[in-house]
Amino acid sequence: MDEIEIPQYFLCPISLQIMKDPVTTVNGITYDRESIEQWLLAAAAQPSTTCPVTKQPLHRNSDLTPNHMLRRLIQSWCIANGNSGIDRIPTPKSPISKSNLVKLIRDLENPVLFINSLKKMDELAIENENNRKFMAEIGAAKAMIMFILGCFREGNTTGLAEALRILHLTWNPTPENKQLLKDSFDFFQSITWILKTETDQNDQTLKTQAVLVLKMITEIASLSVLERLKPDFFKELIYILRKTSSQQAIKSILQTLIEVCPLGRNRMKIVEAGAVFHLIEMELSGHRPEKKSTTELIFCLLAQLCSCADGRAQLLKHAGGIGMVSKRLLRVSAATDDKSLHILALISRFSATREVLMEMLSVGAVSKICMVIQADCADYLKKKAREILRLHSNVWSNSPCIQVYLVTRYPR
Repeated sequence: MDEIEIPQYFLCPISLQIMKDPVTTVNGITYDRESIEQWLLAAAAQPSTTCPVTKQPLHRNSDLTPNHMLRRLIQSWCIANGNSGIDRIPTPKSPISKSNLVKLIRDLENPVLFINSLKKMDELAIENENNRKFMAEIGAAKAMIMFILGCFREGNTTGLAEALRILHLTWNPTPENKQLLKDSFDFFQSITWILKTETDQNDQTLKTQAVLVLKMITEIASLSVLERLKPDFFKELIYILRKTSSQQAIKSILQTLIEVCPLGRNRMKIVEAGAVFHLIEMELSGHRPEKKSTTELIFCLLAQLCSCADGRAQLLKHAGGIGMVSKRLLRVSAATDDKSLHILALISRFSATREVLMEMLSVGAVSKICMVIQADCADYLKKKAREILRLHSNVWSNSPCIQVYLVTRYPR
């Protein structure tokens, strides 16, 4: 292939590769569609962009006209040189059009056509970023919201996985979309229903898509909606957290729970759903990829749940609760250290029975707190550690695992 001379005008000025889908910009320069679209997309954060060749101003929403003549020449040339190792360039798919997309959205209301419409829209959304952007502009997200609510009211799960994925991929936080979901308690109820529903196929996919959408809408929902979430909502989230193997779903659930935890009685509802026990089990299992970021989320949520008496009681009830918290201290990240010390401080201040204090000593929590004072870490973490040690120096000072000066050197 190196010995074959490729006509210069077959090559994209950006990628310098043979063009698969040549398109011409408004200023007359031809590029491969993928290359020029990536160029324009990369320039989206800039105030303006220019043509890579002429350096003239080029609007980011410029029309890209397919150069059919050049594409046919390239395809013919590739076929003619096929014996020399040149691969044939396939005919590219036609770009999505506004009229076609509007028709697909309208077909959602047709009981015969809606499945085919959803599948086509799903394929388009998965295919590339430009399709997703165009679908967002046309109002695909709003159409999916209405479709999901309709399924909820009718008790029909057909097409839900596709609708949820399209909504997640094409979501655009426009004022209209935000307003549509901001005060929609019904939509949260529909997600709860989806999480509870048992389907014959793609059950895991459906529920993963549901929690991804849930995280998205939680960020824009009003406080009045988030404060009214029912116990069943949290029970289903914890159940999915126990069952799912999707790291994306796990993180979405944890982020959702962290977001809603401080509001109303949500903290108690999460504790009553068994979250504390399962979070400890997740950490003790220690088999997850991307462990650091997930651990940080787990400890962030645990710290919030332990701020109430029932949350602390659940952590202390688990045989490995205190041990797990102390084991993670100084081993994951500064964020995890902060939350670990916060949990131990809450236990030391509000739940410090003689039995609990001796358990902290026996599982190495006290030794770990002492190590924080000696470690190369932030001063505020050292201060937290000293405060915990001072609270119970009379119980721990005689233990061989703690140096006396660490609890007596700093005045109370």
